[in-house]
Amino acid sequence: MLNKKAKILSIILCILGILISISSIGIAASPSIVRYSSDWPVIIDPSVGSDCQGVTAIVNLFDPLVSADTKGNVIPHVAESWDVSSDGLTYTFYLRPRIKFHDGSELTAEDVKFSMDRMLTIGEGISYLWLENIQETEVIDKYIVAFHMKTIFGPFLVTLPSFYIVNKELIMANIKKPGIYDDMGDYGRGYVIDHDAGSGPYILKDFTGEYILMEKNPNYFLDINSAPDEFKMIGSTEPILLKTLMARRELEMTNRWMGSETLKSLAEIEDVEIAQWRGGGMEYITMNTRKPPLDDIHVRKALAWAFDYDMAVKLVPGSVQARGPVPLLIPGSDPNSFQYHLDIEKAKLELKQSKYYGHFDEYPIEIEWNTNKYMEKQAMLLMANATDIGLTLNVVETTWALFCSDSASIEATPHLHVLSANSYYPEAASLLQARYHSSTAGTWLQGEWLLDPVLDEMIENAIATKDKDERYAKYREITRYIIDLCPTIFTIETPERRAYQSAYMDWPAAKGEVIPVYKYDNSIRFIKVYPEKREELLKK
Repeated sequence: MLNKKAKILSIILCILGILISISSIGIAASPSIVRYSSDWPVIIDPSVGSDCQGVTAIVNLFDPLVSADTKGNVIPHVAESWDVSSDGLTYTFYLRPRIKFHDGSELTAEDVKFSMDRMLTIGEGISYLWLENIQETEVIDKYIVAFHMKTIFGPFLVTLPSFYIVNKELIMANIKKPGIYDDMGDYGRGYVIDHDAGSGPYILKDFTGEYILMEKNPNYFLDINSAPDEFKMIGSTEPILLKTLMARRELEMTNRWMGSETLKSLAEIEDVEIAQWRGGGMEYITMNTRKPPLDDIHVRKALAWAFDYDMAVKLVPGSVQARGPVPLLIPGSDPNSFQYHLDIEKAKLELKQSKYYGHFDEYPIEIEWNTNKYMEKQAMLLMANATDIGLTLNVVETTWALFCSDSASIEATPHLHVLSANSYYPEAASLLQARYHSSTAGTWLQGEWLLDPVLDEMIENAIATKDKDERYAKYREITRYIIDLCPTIFTIETPERRAYQSAYMDWPAAKGEVIPVYKYDNSIRFIKVYPEKREELLKK
């Protein structure tokens, strides 16, 4: 009798187990997902990638040493605590034990040192933040690492939420030799270009020429149980396609490059809303100061007086006219700095002082734009008014990839380019250094090619200042110096404006809960998605 009951119980348990398995398969077959429209290409190597789409991937695949809160305060992440020496030259970090890379190996101080050494040796991406400041990275213990500085670097801690850690053992196993980095061969660049070497909340699942697919890390050291199962970056910013995908609920978030007309049409879709916030973004028209006739400051000033700033503000709802190279909400900016306004007569007077006056027809000027129609409209605004003062501008559409490639040389860099840039950390030095220090010349960050040793020294002196108030005062002096050189037309401070599926997506940034570190707004681990609500919308 007992055996019969035991058999019946065994059968019931077996059936229950099958049902649970079927249920589990069903859940796995319908994962919660965030799909995001992205520009292309996407560089996922933290030592190389620095643009919007690259950092969006990096912030999800890799972990930073420390993180930040919505007020910009540095908070623990991989490092659970730290201390700073009394002379301000040594920063010691104490790591959490048992953090795992995606291949199962443990993240230790050796990986932190390797990541910074690799960053500084490759010298690309955002390495300029630390290249001239870090003397040595030292492994003190398995979970203790120290950075020894060459000189005081005031904003060092604030920069570290943008420093991401790679898997030393995995990269070393995939180095190709010979290479340009001597014993390190290619330093694993050929591998990391499309392979996962991180410990972040998401794991690289598929990387094609059209999309990147990531899946949630089941062994992540923080609680991400409520985060989406997958994150997909779709390589398109084409408005008609994005509108179709949003209407079909096959896209959850758009990128920041949507024009006002596109956003307006997306907002007409039921339960699609436009999120908007000020996040330290700026629009610039860069001027190649090494390329005639823009090597003449009078020509540059004439163009600055010829731009219609009020109309540029109207093109982007929520924007304001810029006041110099740093958005006013960034600590250390200068709210009292001089700004140009549209004045055709002043523009004409400047041109008359130029050494090229009377010969402008010998120097054709091109202004490039890419990605977004409102950037084209800014280029057209300048072109129209330039004609009124006797300059001919040719508006040229380019691609992001081609612009990045052309930026490598003075000759290939266009005369003018409509550029969007954000601060990497919440302090004015982020943009002052990224946009105007000689170390970034030859990258997409600096189409001006200033190469000004006086300015370089001013920036270096400012970031080497320990006292924050004194450092901020120096930032304001730098701002005035740059404005006097007129290497850039400072057009507008832009808000982030993104369409998203508000009915089934809980996105902190859309509610104003924004962490002021570059692309932390795209950190998917903070987002919640409700697939059942999406299914309800699809049935309507």
